Amino acid sequence: MAHIVILGGGIGGIAAAYEMKDLLRREDRITMISDSETFHFTPSNPWVAVNWRTPEAIKIALGPTLAKQKIDFIGAGAKRAHPQTNEVELRDGRRVGYDYLIIDTGPRLAFHEVEGLGPEGNTVSVCTVDHAAKAAQAWEKFVADPGPIVVGAVQGASCYGPAYEFAFIMDTDLRRRKIRDKVPMTFVTAEPYIGHLGLGGVGDSKGLLESEMRDRHIKWICNAKVTKAEPGKLHVLEVDEEGKEKRKHELPFKYGMMLPAFMGIEAVAGIEGLTNPRGFILIDKFQRNPKFTNVYSVGVCVAIPPIEATPVPTGVPKTGYMIESMATAAARNIRAALDGKEPHAVPTWNAVCLADFGDTGMAFIAIPEMPPRNVTWSKEGKWVHYTKLAFEKYFLRKVRKGISEPVYERYVLKAMGLERLRA
Repeated sequence: MAHIVILGGGIGGIAAAYEMKDLLRREDRITMISDSETFHFTPSNPWVAVNWRTPEAIKIALGPTLAKQKIDFIGAGAKRAHPQTNEVELRDGRRVGYDYLIIDTGPRLAFHEVEGLGPEGNTVSVCTVDHAAKAAQAWEKFVADPGPIVVGAVQGASCYGPAYEFAFIMDTDLRRRKIRDKVPMTFVTAEPYIGHLGLGGVGDSKGLLESEMRDRHIKWICNAKVTKAEPGKLHVLEVDEEGKEKRKHELPFKYGMMLPAFMGIEAVAGIEGLTNPRGFILIDKFQRNPKFTNVYSVGVCVAIPPIEATPVPTGVPKTGYMIESMATAAARNIRAALDGKEPHAVPTWNAVCLADFGDTGMAFIAIPEMPPRNVTWSKEGKWVHYTKLAFEKYFLRKVRKGISEPVYERYVLKAMGLERLRA
């Protein structure tokens, strides 16, 4: 009998659990360990932050949901992974042994790297559903007494889509309230240009997003290092293409949302051979750690080097499509190992993204995510907004019912009429 432990209950953890469930032998068992009792559909967080969704609408209780699939669940959270002894130490002192471990912890949010940043400081966040709920409370106060907004992503960030989404969603909400004229908005980003996205751009993402910014009267600052977030004031150092100081900005704001850089969580950080210096999990092409070969990793916590050098550090995003392909490969390779075979499954690492802009949106596809690419495609339209609304319901249904299909690949590409691009 083999025991497979999945550390993390996000999109990658759920995908890995359901894929593994379908592949395991009758005598094997699965346990998921999470620091949250609920699954959260993270892509909907920007909607929560303007009260278009309640947190409860995008949460699913993990324990009873997984129990229906005969998957054990522990909500105590991990204190420390011990790959040398094949154990996970829990925060309540217990230790859980495993034969195979799949790590999908998500990131540690590095707000501490910029003074005053984050929900415990002077800006809000949409990184977690709890952060988004707190941001929603601040939003209601803001719209009662509006003023300037700053929004974007700081140096080292690797997830730019939600920053763009939130800027445009706020714009849409303000226009519906007929107070947009009272709210100057500035987008601040570490990207070298609008639409870089940590991917070197995808199709005409630069032109499409710049045009959308102009149409919505949103100013922007690229190659930006945020040095401090004071109450009501964001300090930004803008650099040139060589990384040299170009201009200092002091941006007043009444509402500020800046995405932080990511790090690996403390439970895995600093384990030699398991993580890189930022705490991200090292993997080979099979999603397997090179040193601890019974440890696999999927999702945001995986170590991926930047696509290119940029004047201000930018990371690489891990999209839902990419994460699901990682989970499928990890599950198949664990089953191969159980059968005494060598790993063979390699994830596609393609990027498929639906970015909602409140009343319209942008979709892009990069196959593979890392250039040079076989397919590069991006389009804008109201259909993206409605597709993302439908996709949220579809994905939550998948989680509730224990469906193991790769939803991003089968549903999103089908919705776009681009099934021919499926890898």
